[in-house]
Amino acid sequence: MNEPLSRLTVDMGLTSEEAQQRLLEYGRNRLPEQKLPGVLGIFARQFLSPFIYMLAVAAIISLAVNQVPSAVFIIAVLLLNASIGTVQEYSAQKSAAALKGLVQGQAHVLRDGRAQMVNIEEIVPGDLVILSSGDRVPADLDMVWTDDLSADESMLTGESIAVVKDAASAASPDAPLAEQINRCFAGSVITRGRGQGVVKATALNTQIGTIAERVSRRRVSEPPLMIRIRRFTYQVAGAIMIAIIALAALMAWRGGYEATAMVMMGIGLAVSTIPEGLPAALTVALAIGMRRMASENVIIRKLVAVEALGSCTFICSDKTGTLTVNELTIHRAVLPNDKVYTTTGAGISPGEVNGEEKGALRELCITGVLANESELDYSGGDWIADGDIVDVAFLVFAKKFGLSLNELRQEKQRLKMIPYESERAFSASVNREADKPVMNVKGSPEKILAASTHMQLGDDVVPIDQAHIEQQFENLAGQGYRLIALARREMAEPDTADANEDLHGLIFLGLVAMIDPVRPEASEAIEKCRRGGVAVAMVTGDHPATARAIGTELGLCDETSPVVTGQMIRQAREKGGDAVRELILPARIFARIEPVQKELIVETFMKDGHFVAVTGDGVNDAPAMRRANAGVAMGKSGTDVAKEAADLIITDDHFNSIVSGIEQGRIVYNNIRKVISLLTATGFSALLLFFLSVMAGLPMPLTAVQLLWLNLVANGLQDVALAFEPKEGGELDSPPRNPSEPIFERHVIEHVLIAGTTMGVLAFSVYWYALSQDIDHEMATNITLMLMVLFGNVHALSSRSETRSLFQIPPFSNVFLAAAVPGALCLHLLSMHIPGLSDILTIQPISVSTFGILVAVALILLVVEEGHKAILRSRNQRAKKQ
Repeated sequence: MNEPLSRLTVDMGLTSEEAQQRLLEYGRNRLPEQKLPGVLGIFARQFLSPFIYMLAVAAIISLAVNQVPSAVFIIAVLLLNASIGTVQEYSAQKSAAALKGLVQGQAHVLRDGRAQMVNIEEIVPGDLVILSSGDRVPADLDMVWTDDLSADESMLTGESIAVVKDAASAASPDAPLAEQINRCFAGSVITRGRGQGVVKATALNTQIGTIAERVSRRRVSEPPLMIRIRRFTYQVAGAIMIAIIALAALMAWRGGYEATAMVMMGIGLAVSTIPEGLPAALTVALAIGMRRMASENVIIRKLVAVEALGSCTFICSDKTGTLTVNELTIHRAVLPNDKVYTTTGAGISPGEVNGEEKGALRELCITGVLANESELDYSGGDWIADGDIVDVAFLVFAKKFGLSLNELRQEKQRLKMIPYESERAFSASVNREADKPVMNVKGSPEKILAASTHMQLGDDVVPIDQAHIEQQFENLAGQGYRLIALARREMAEPDTADANEDLHGLIFLGLVAMIDPVRPEASEAIEKCRRGGVAVAMVTGDHPATARAIGTELGLCDETSPVVTGQMIRQAREKGGDAVRELILPARIFARIEPVQKELIVETFMKDGHFVAVTGDGVNDAPAMRRANAGVAMGKSGTDVAKEAADLIITDDHFNSIVSGIEQGRIVYNNIRKVISLLTATGFSALLLFFLSVMAGLPMPLTAVQLLWLNLVANGLQDVALAFEPKEGGELDSPPRNPSEPIFERHVIEHVLIAGTTMGVLAFSVYWYALSQDIDHEMATNITLMLMVLFGNVHALSSRSETRSLFQIPPFSNVFLAAAVPGALCLHLLSMHIPGLSDILTIQPISVSTFGILVAVALILLVVEEGHKAILRSRNQRAKKQ
């Protein structure tokens, strides 16, 4: 609730008693801290999964039928998976805490008729706050007095240029934040001037408080991987339940099975098909992706976000600090004779001025340096700037031109300085030049042009052609530039120079066009996204003309493309959801956008079926980051709020690093899909083995403990090692996966059916043959388990690529798999000779001849898989030709 202005004592401020009463009424001016989840809570959540429920039931039933080893093994699996999941999810969310840090400290207020410093948390509605340069605004204020006051609101609006505040303005509270020049907002910084304002809102009622509340809410969207894994989990769990029921019905129909045997067969079936090794392999794959992304300047804050970028089909990018360098730069200068000069380098970085007859530009550069209150020094290998960003841009421009700032200022002694004020719209300096006082002026083109009677054409001074200069101004303004005009004139008496009376008879020198320049690598990165099927939109709080100019330079639009503004979105919302969708979906440039509207834009694209990533560096980007499937913050220029709300942080602030992240994300998902395909095919083979055994009236082919050993130990090493597989190449040459595409898509299903059927039929054949040769049941299961281990070796190697032949892949490009395959085999062979372990597993050594036969049978799987890959390659080639 905001206090009405009529109840405020503006001239004297509140009394201490009034302030105390309002503190009790409205509460402290602070943002709530987000409660972090405890380790035990996270650990308990790991058991909320259909797989876990089924394994827990299997453990209980095993205990009930006195199968203690099986129960112990299953419980150990449950605890291991829960521990891995706890480590994976334990990531503290500090977004609200970071926002709270922006409004800490003290503020200067008027209370009891005198100025005093109070704790920001004790600021209340109705307080009269005194602001000066360098102060951070403690609450949302209605300004009652301003004197050349400017505020940096880029953290809220995304606009890089400080906003000039004017208490006399009557901007509507419903206007975009960047246009509410009669108000200052909590968290913004005063860059120049002085002012006083009445507190209208504190804590969560402020603009930054609204953002804090949104950021601290539970995240609605999920990373793409979690969506697919959860869907896969329920699909497999449902299939397992159906299989168990079908197996029980088949056993009952066949007859001859005791109740205990039927129960253990059901437990064995569940254990064989549940991919117990998936959590470990998934965590390893994501951790590897995290390490690889770190080498590409992408830091992962949440493990599951590793794959998120690779799944994204749409990127909503902030402009300021993400696509641009967030440093105002003079991009070009235009003289009255239409000579145009361009610059290289962005911000305060080195560069040069390009153009013919650069000597004609000298007077303009000198005026820009003299009518200037900022400093630019070279210290410690870097240029250090201090002062207004517009003034700094002129100093950098002069350095690029080749002027010595110190020599120029010493040579042309300053006699008087007329500082910039918003009411004047110009600044001026009177300097002594050749024993004559000269006024050097820079300011708004309208103001300078109106005061100019002549213009400089080379060495000549001629009457000004106002129509021509106005045309230059309109052409540059239409390209989204911020324009500053420069002029000079000789004076008679410098001591009598007056800001208003002496601004006449000026000689117009030219115009400079300023802009926050595009990052050098941004255009190429956007083109890579386009080739990879990822759309990019720019969402900014800047002016529509500036947004269009930047978007055109980046290749996101052309000069005729529509720019959607915040006002247009407000109007569309009044008409309904269909109007909002029709307005937003075709657009790629959004300007004058507020935080809530940015969140709406993201939500609209997500509802259209896109997996959306949001990039940004300001507080205004945080809610949209939380709403999106993946939030990406800039590490250098980003605020703490943006970083804490993000899933990934780009350490070098280069948009190109996002493209590298997309590639790595796709590699991670491909490896995860390979692991899932491997595990599912193995589970399907065991399922088929069980069904064929029951149909043939044979006893249980493998025990539950043997199946757990096979899944977690023998094959588990290879599952994890497969997650280390390097990229195959061409990840960015294909479009992203359809957001609705499940993990179980056509190719995976084909692979599971072909590989699983081959392994299941061959394993059953060996098992049946062993029993038919009067080999006892325990040895038959021992031989069958050995064959399944060998199948796992061959299958893991063949799964390194979905289409490439195993013989075309360098054998040691994945050294972990090269070690895991023989390691798993040796581990199983060794377990046959270890007392205790061999008894639990009911296994024993086999002869060399038997082992050789089993190896030959296992290699049949390799022949089948190579044939399937050849078919896939042929199919892909035909699809490309079409």
